[in-house]
Amino acid sequence: MNIAQQVSKMLLEIKAVTLSPQAPYRFVSGMYSPIYTDNRLLMGYPLKRKEITVFMANLMKEKKLDPEIIAGTSTAGIPPAAWLAELLNLPMIYVRGNLKDHGKGKQVEGVMKKGAKVLLIEDLITTGKSSLAAIDAIRAEGGMVDTCLAFLDYGFKEAKEKYQEKKVTLYTLTSFEELVNMAIEMDLLKGSEKELVLDWQKDPWAWTEKVKLTQEGQSVDYS
Repeated sequence: MNIAQQVSKMLLEIKAVTLSPQAPYRFVSGMYSPIYTDNRLLMGYPLKRKEITVFMANLMKEKKLDPEIIAGTSTAGIPPAAWLAELLNLPMIYVRGNLKDHGKGKQVEGVMKKGAKVLLIEDLITTGKSSLAAIDAIRAEGGMVDTCLAFLDYGFKEAKEKYQEKKVTLYTLTSFEELVNMAIEMDLLKGSEKELVLDWQKDPWAWTEKVKLTQEGQSVDYS
């Protein structure tokens, strides 16, 4: 298996990613989703987290990324950033979701000299809002960051456009499509459900409206 397949298999095995298109998950935003991701579960699997850290390091080498500092987003991006910084013997910082309302009122925690090259680590890219906000915060403090490395990207058009606007390159260990294919191979998803799941990726809010109609007892065509 290639790295994308190995990462997909790993996340599915430890149930960091679960798929349930027939009984979708409801997010705080009100969106319904056939997939739920909690990569923080990797913290409980020492061998697997070491393996995925090596995958990140190898991807950095392949893409010729040579940062001076590794940054993590709060909170799920902090553990993998720490693992990677430790492996590469590099300094690490992390970015709070908001400015502290006490003390020094910092958002970027750690030591970062102005002009330092920073690589941002994120576990999951959905809309891209949190990771790009972290990049804005690092840039505001004088850090040079134009690259983000994540485990998984849902592949939303909205996120891709936002990254392009901010002139940020995104690299991921695996993709949404790769993960769906692996779920089918592992018998965690029926082949007949694949298009249903991929339809969500194309337009999650339209998919959500169809779920709501189904829950109200109306017949819905997902094709």
